[in-house]
Amino acid sequence: MLYPELFKQLESVRWDMDKDIPWASFDATKLSDEQAQTIKMNAITEWSALPATEMFLRDNRDDSDFSAFMSIWFFEEQKHSLVLMEYLKRFRPDLAPTEKELHEVRFEFDPAPALETLMLHFCGEIRLNHWYRRASEWHTEPVIKHIYTTLSQDEARHGGAYLRYMKRAINNFGNEAKAAFTKVGVLMASARRTAQALHPTNLHVNKALFPRDTIQSRLPNPEWLEQWLDKQINFDAVWESKVVDRILHNMSLLMDRSFQSVQELNRYRKELAATLAQGGPGAAPRAA
Repeated sequence: MLYPELFKQLESVRWDMDKDIPWASFDATKLSDEQAQTIKMNAITEWSALPATEMFLRDNRDDSDFSAFMSIWFFEEQKHSLVLMEYLKRFRPDLAPTEKELHEVRFEFDPAPALETLMLHFCGEIRLNHWYRRASEWHTEPVIKHIYTTLSQDEARHGGAYLRYMKRAINNFGNEAKAAFTKVGVLMASARRTAQALHPTNLHVNKALFPRDTIQSRLPNPEWLEQWLDKQINFDAVWESKVVDRILHNMSLLMDRSFQSVQELNRYRKELAATLAQGGPGAAPRAA
C-alpha cells in the first residue's frame, strides 16, 4: 500500500493556517477589487474537491489504498478553499463565498474510466501548480502572495502522489494503463490548440446537466477563468510550455522512453492502441 507512506510524507510538511500564514503582514493598499474577486472564484473552485472526491470513491470501490489516500487529498484541497475564504473574511468580508455559492459546485459526475480520471487529475495538479505560481507573481499583497505559493507547493505534492499511483497502475495493468495515461496526456498537453483552459474543473462531466456541467459554469462568474489566465495573471505561451514540458517529462518517466513533443506522445498512444486492438501484450497480471 502507498497510503501509509504518503500519509507520513504529507503530514510532515503540512502547514498550519494560523501559524504559517503571515496574516499580520496584510497591506490593504496592494489588494484591488479585481484581485479580490478572483480570490473568491478560486475559493469556490477549490470547494469542488468535494464532488471530485465523491466521484473518486464511487469509481474506485475496488481500490481501498487509493480511496484511503483520498482522505488526504480531500482534506488538503478543502483547506485551500478555507484559507482563501479566511483571507476574504478577514480583509474583504463582502466577497466571502456564501454556503449557497459553495453548494452550487457540488453535483454528481458521470462515471468515467478510473485510470483516465487519475491521469486527468495528475495533469490538473501540474497545471494548477503553475497557475498558482503565476498568481503569486501577479499579486503584490504579501499575504495572498504567500498563500498562493503555499497552495502551489501542495498541488505539486499531490501530483507526485498521483504519479505514485500511476506507476502502481502500470505495474498492475501494463499497456491498459499506459494507453489510458497517454490518451489523456495528449489531450491535456494540447491546451494551446483549444479555446478553453484544460483543467478538470473546466471539463464537461454530466451530460444530463449540459451546459451547466462544468465546475466553472456554476460559479458566480462563469467566464472568470479565461479572463484570469489571459488578462490578469498572464498565463502566456511560455507558462503553458512549462506545463506541457512537465507532462511530457513525467510521461517519459512513466513509459521509460523519451517524449520531446506532444506529437511523439501521440504516436506512442497510437502504437499502444494498435497493440491492444490486435490482442498483443496487454494488461500485466494484477498484483495481489
